[in-house]
Amino acid sequence: MTTTLKGTTAQQDTNIIPFVPTGSFYFSHGIQAFQKRRFSAAVKWLKKAIEASPDEALYRCQLSVVYTEVGSYHAANQVLTEVLADFGKEYVDCYYLMANNYAHLGLLSDAKKYVDTYLEQPGDGEFEDAAKQLKDMLDSLEEEDEDDDWAFEDEDELLIYQETAFYHIEQEEWDQALSVLEEMMQLFPEFTIAKHKYAYALFMNGDRDEAIQCEHAHLEKDPSNIHSHVNLATFYLQEGMSEKASFHIERLRNVFPMHEQQKLAVAEILSRAGYYKEAVDRFRMLRDKQVVRRRVYYKWYSIAVYHTGNPSKALHLWEKGCKQFPKMGEEGGPWKQE
Repeated sequence: MTTTLKGTTAQQDTNIIPFVPTGSFYFSHGIQAFQKRRFSAAVKWLKKAIEASPDEALYRCQLSVVYTEVGSYHAANQVLTEVLADFGKEYVDCYYLMANNYAHLGLLSDAKKYVDTYLEQPGDGEFEDAAKQLKDMLDSLEEEDEDDDWAFEDEDELLIYQETAFYHIEQEEWDQALSVLEEMMQLFPEFTIAKHKYAYALFMNGDRDEAIQCEHAHLEKDPSNIHSHVNLATFYLQEGMSEKASFHIERLRNVFPMHEQQKLAVAEILSRAGYYKEAVDRFRMLRDKQVVRRRVYYKWYSIAVYHTGNPSKALHLWEKGCKQFPKMGEEGGPWKQE
């Protein structure tokens, strides 16, 4: 009986068709993982897809997109460079993707070169509208560089003023912050961030109407000013005017600035406004060490993380913030939003 069963099993085994995973099989799993924001798994599956189908350029391009999403911009551009080298220049979308990565890295001349190359290609590319927006932004930044806020002979002095003002703001010492910011605005009139920090300190010090008027005046001169929209959204949320706040918040939800200070400002207001998932995504993009040591980073990132279902990480961020800024400990914790 045992012999017969073995014979039957052996005979059945010969009829089994082995399953050999293809590149498309791995790729589909990679896409599913990416859509669920399981980025490590997405990278693993996409690398398997590339190993199985090394001649499929799409798989490599998708891997670059995952790298971009997690902020590994150099790795993304390395993959895209290999695609262009191996498959030729017909994969024109690579130029836009590389331009976008260079922009995130702050390498604006390289970003401009690649976005121009993309837009010079014949036909309508998949990213044409996005590329035009990126080019407009880069051109605008190039114009600003001619009169750059940071292009001062006394950059060290400016940095000292800036850090002193930030210190007083983070310690909620509004009178001292206003005094320093007034001096900054006199000495460095082109350093526009000081004007917005001044309006913020004014509001927190009780001069709310004047602060709101200041920011509306700035916004009239520059309707797309990120710091003005952030401040006004903050002010109106504090005043309980949610409709007026949402006007400015909606204009920020689709804005992805290049400067780290602006990135932090947008992430903070999204968390303040209750867009926690979007806020977490924005906080994850921050790389600058000075920015990720700010009080608002610890506080509002912690709050956003807590409300997206990760209390242990939220508590870790909050505790780090409290060590650096003891007054945070008086605010209860990330579960107690203002």
